[in-house]
Amino acid sequence: MSSVLYSLGRWAAGARRLVVVAWLGILVLTGAAGGLLYQGFDNSITIPGTEAQEALDQLSATFPEVSGSSAQIIVVAPDGETVESDDVRGPVEDAAEEIGELDEVRVVTTPYDDQLSASVSDDEQATILQVQLDGDAFSISDATKDALHETTDELSAALPAGAQASLGGELFSTELPALSIVEAVGLVIALVVLVLTLGSFVAAGLPLVNALVGVGVSMLLLLATTVLGPINSTTPMLGLMLGLAVGIDYALFIVSRHQELLRDGVDVHESVARSTATAGSAVVFAGLTVMIALVGLSVAGIPFLSIMGVAAAVAVGFAVLVSLTLLPALLALAGDRLRPKPRRKARRGKAVAPVADATGHENRFFAAWVSAVTKKPIVTIVLVVVALGALAFPATNLRLALPDAGYLPEGNEARQTYELVGENFGDGFNGPLIVTGTIIESTDPLGLMDDLATEIEALPGVADVPMATPNQSADTGIIQVVPEGAPDSEATKALVNEIRSMHDYWIDEYGVDLSVTGFTAVGIDVSDKLGQALLPFGIVVVGLSLLLLMMVFRSIWVPVKATVGYLLSVGAAFGAVTLVFENGLFADALHVTKLGPVISFMPIILMGVLFGLAMDYEVFLVSRIREDFVHNGRRARRAVHTGFQGAAKVVTAAAVIMFSVFVAFVPEGDMSLKPIALGLAVGVAVDAFVVRMVLVPAVLALLGDRAWWIPRWLDRALPTFDVEGEGIARELRLADWPGPRPDGREDAVAAHEVTVAGPHARPGDAPLVGPVSVRVPAGGALAVHGDATAAVNALLLAVAGRIHPDDGVVKTAGYVLPERAPAVRSRVAVVDAAAPDVPAAGTVTQAVREGARVVVVDRTDVVADRADREALAHALSAAAGTGTTLLVGSTGVAATDLLPTGTPVLDVGSGWGSPGTLHGGETPPPPPAEEHGADDEHAGHPEHDQNSTTQEVRA
Repeated sequence: MSSVLYSLGRWAAGARRLVVVAWLGILVLTGAAGGLLYQGFDNSITIPGTEAQEALDQLSATFPEVSGSSAQIIVVAPDGETVESDDVRGPVEDAAEEIGELDEVRVVTTPYDDQLSASVSDDEQATILQVQLDGDAFSISDATKDALHETTDELSAALPAGAQASLGGELFSTELPALSIVEAVGLVIALVVLVLTLGSFVAAGLPLVNALVGVGVSMLLLLATTVLGPINSTTPMLGLMLGLAVGIDYALFIVSRHQELLRDGVDVHESVARSTATAGSAVVFAGLTVMIALVGLSVAGIPFLSIMGVAAAVAVGFAVLVSLTLLPALLALAGDRLRPKPRRKARRGKAVAPVADATGHENRFFAAWVSAVTKKPIVTIVLVVVALGALAFPATNLRLALPDAGYLPEGNEARQTYELVGENFGDGFNGPLIVTGTIIESTDPLGLMDDLATEIEALPGVADVPMATPNQSADTGIIQVVPEGAPDSEATKALVNEIRSMHDYWIDEYGVDLSVTGFTAVGIDVSDKLGQALLPFGIVVVGLSLLLLMMVFRSIWVPVKATVGYLLSVGAAFGAVTLVFENGLFADALHVTKLGPVISFMPIILMGVLFGLAMDYEVFLVSRIREDFVHNGRRARRAVHTGFQGAAKVVTAAAVIMFSVFVAFVPEGDMSLKPIALGLAVGVAVDAFVVRMVLVPAVLALLGDRAWWIPRWLDRALPTFDVEGEGIARELRLADWPGPRPDGREDAVAAHEVTVAGPHARPGDAPLVGPVSVRVPAGGALAVHGDATAAVNALLLAVAGRIHPDDGVVKTAGYVLPERAPAVRSRVAVVDAAAPDVPAAGTVTQAVREGARVVVVDRTDVVADRADREALAHALSAAAGTGTTLLVGSTGVAATDLLPTGTPVLDVGSGWGSPGTLHGGETPPPPPAEEHGADDEHAGHPEHDQNSTTQEVRA
């Protein structure tokens, strides 16, 4: 990974103008596509497989009059009058007639129509005109909505003084979220933090440009994709919020590493490449974890949530892509202007006493911080766990629901209508249920519907059953049920469950298969389905966290500690959301329009996003600690102090920026997004400042060397994800090794003290082969033989990049192994001479024809037929004539008859710890040693040496 990113960063720096122009072109193209293809956002929610959705789909075919969206106009007569008063009735009937003539309106109910009578309050002072529309809420045209508003305004003007007429209902229950000036405040705070962290406006501006370009492309692309299908209006806001936050943070990591290298005197282009390779590796890891978690939202099986997750993942993906391409180009364009100036005391020649370690991590504040939290680690751990547990406790009462008009701003007309309906009719009239079923076998459909209505009306929690009727073809019936509780109340949910629990009774007693649907029932089903998805999603996220961190840190306890910390952060975020949105803590200050359940998909989105961000901080902080432990050879506790100080400043800045961006969406944010933004802001703050910067150092200090332990079998089984840039650091250290040859030729293979262990080797076991050292020039040849086939095979496959060596240094075709194994595999062909029905000679010839620079032929001792052996010798001779390097292995005796006279022979013996013996060849000089810290009082400690060597091979 780091090697690929190094090459990418080097290319972007060299082609900086081309890269900048390319991204500007992408912005223009996506902008044009977004403007031409944008179809508007759609807040309709479908949940395939649920009872409410299936019943709603059936109604659209059998009873279309009630399957579409609806609107309400509540009319309240003035004091002393009723809805039957002439000066009220006349304007109401005129308005109903005018609305009924609209193309998208199917029917309008009034209290004066005997067949479709509208609901009237008990005191007869209020009525609700129900407007049934042809289509869902987001297919109704703006012209129809404007006409409804205009007619309502005319009705209000025509009513007597003191009367009220207000428009609302399902059609107007949601509004599209919009940006406000408050969100811009988050960017201003981010800019201030960047200036303080990076030390210049130029350096601080680059992360902002980086984030804005990534967000711009992803948002414009999202607008264009609305032509492919419905996209929820919360989706772009979530993508914008995440794209800005991670775009700034990822760029901050790379820019800060670039400045460190410039401070050390590294050339600009080289510094760009190295910072892209090192910090860029962590960016790729963090971005992938966020994207995987967001795409994982599809486990809930809810289409709109899956689309939301994919769209947000795309925004994060663009943030990563821009950080790895555009940002290196901008860094190269900035040149030496980003190089930090030497401190004033240093310029005057005065010594500056290092506060931290000799690697340059100097910060008195963070030195005191880490000393305080690690002084008594057990006390620190207990305090953190108890405090976060207490903050998470309110989350046990967290309730979920889909927002309705009651969550709109107080000045919104639909919100006023919602409140008027509740005041005059009861909360249940804002969320009536629809009970429907097929009645085609009934001989008395009207009587059947009356009997069912009587039964349902007697159920506890039912306020009224205003309508029970079959459709015109008498094959489907509907019953409108008004619950006593509000749409988002537990009482309404209990009523829905009660009616559904009587499913078998309805069939046995009336022969009708009844289902409960409607906007309220759909919301309940969405909440239930999302609640059921939390546990499997949490298991996936926790399992992914453990696996990824084991791959990165080669440890058991570090991933466990990180995962427990993540769960504490999530719990604290849920608790904070519960305290604000259900208990009312700081609700007025945060402009919470209504206390109650939070939007159903808040928990699963928060878990997914916070997972990626928590892993981001974990990797950036702990990788520095591990780097000081492994590479600088420090004791574990000392490494916690030095590594913490090396990363704490950037982690602090990143967390403050991300918190600022998230919290800026809370005060004026849409009520659907507000709980998510608050949860993310609290989660980021807790995770960065409490979990990662307090709990993590305390746990690592308590565990000591044990923190970095992992069973060898698991270590070998896990793939490696190099997020610390160890691979490129090793490649740069070995760039000039083994040095020029006396004959001027390049080296095809250079190996120094290479050992390869068996697949089932345990700690302390002798290696399968090695240590061996050998140097083969390009176009040369080497015969490898031994007493055991496994030993010969293991060495050849290791040199060919097919398996990883366990120790030593190998360069094949100019590439360091195992870091550049893919590049080596593309240039080295491996031929098994014992393969049945495949002549080895023909395979060798084909490999040379395809351009292999090195050909490895193993098990040549199995080729016993004289003609086949002569053919193989001829093919090898022809290959040598083309300048191809040959490595030929055999067991028992060296295959010298297949190679030119005088070919060097490497005897690996019987393996299992036998050192290789080279006859007639040459060995490379020792590679340059890895540098250690100047204050490394523990350099050479056996545990550190072993860890360093092992990691160096795995990187």
